[in-house]
Amino acid sequence: MEVIKIIGIGLIALVIIILLKQYKPEFAMYISLLTGVLILLLVADELSGIVNLLQSFADKVSINSTFLILLIKITGIAFLSEFAVSICKDSGEAAIASKIEIGTKIIIISMSIPIISSLLEIILSVLP
Repeated sequence: MEVIKIIGIGLIALVIIILLKQYKPEFAMYISLLTGVLILLLVADELSGIVNLLQSFADKVSINSTFLILLIKITGIAFLSEFAVSICKDSGEAAIASKIEIGTKIIIISMSIPIISSLLEIILSVLP
């Protein structure tokens, strides 16, 4: 039951952060960051299973593996940026969080251009 571990780690970290903010507020961010990394490590096995499943589907349907790799990278960027944005917002740095969001959105759009162009080519080939 990975979910119970994740929730337990999150709640324990929450209690520690609440207690630390009273005495040493500068350490609260470190606990938050450490908790996030620990949770990411706990779900790493699940993530690799999802990637393997997607790869097997792509092999069966003969999807270009380049597109699959791009989709996995884009999803990873989205998750990591959300993690970084949350940490920035928790630290009170909403301006930096919004810059991270904008930057990663631009990167995601630029990475998705090959997929979009391929879809447009398929649509144009179907149209009379």
